[in-house]
Amino acid sequence: MSFYAKYVLPRVIDLAMRNKETARLRAVWIPQARGEVLEVGIGSGLNLPFYSSQVQRVSGVDPSLELQRIARKRAAGGPFNVEFFLQSAEEQLPLSNASIDTVVLTWTLCSIPDPSKALGEVKRVLKPNGSIIFLEHGRAPDSRVALWQDRLNPIWKRIGGGCHLDRKVDEIITGAGFHIPELTTCYLPGPRPLTYTYQGIARLP
Repeated sequence: MSFYAKYVLPRVIDLAMRNKETARLRAVWIPQARGEVLEVGIGSGLNLPFYSSQVQRVSGVDPSLELQRIARKRAAGGPFNVEFFLQSAEEQLPLSNASIDTVVLTWTLCSIPDPSKALGEVKRVLKPNGSIIFLEHGRAPDSRVALWQDRLNPIWKRIGGGCHLDRKVDEIITGAGFHIPELTTCYLPGPRPLTYTYQGIARLP
């Protein structure tokens, strides 16, 4: 792993995701989490302040040691226990079948090499009546914006730690065997190829 990927990129990601718009969306969606929570791509722990008293424990998965170090500091002294797993989301999680009430995915499906495989593991650990809360950026419906996403994607993946601009998030989630009863899409402020956002709830059929 390069010096940039190991030390610089995690700090850039933490800084980039600490903005007014992402905080606004976190404040809307993250408090809906309940019970035993699995956060896939916990990163630097920016969701942690938004969890409500209805959360019993958070299990956070992320392959970046540097981001996990930042997250551990944010979790220290919090009202619930946070357990960290330093691994890829595609690997088998050290969690029992049907043990998780809420899965949280925030700006993470874009950078998982095989999101379908990761969602298969989510499906294994999610309770039958559980839910997925997702906030993700991805492919825009506007053809001109999508064209720019396709053009920029090869470069963006290299500088963004494998982040894809062109993934159609709703299709990835439903393709993994979930249904989406609640979905909102919009552009956030900023360059449109980077800011088309999917927000919603997914459940098992």
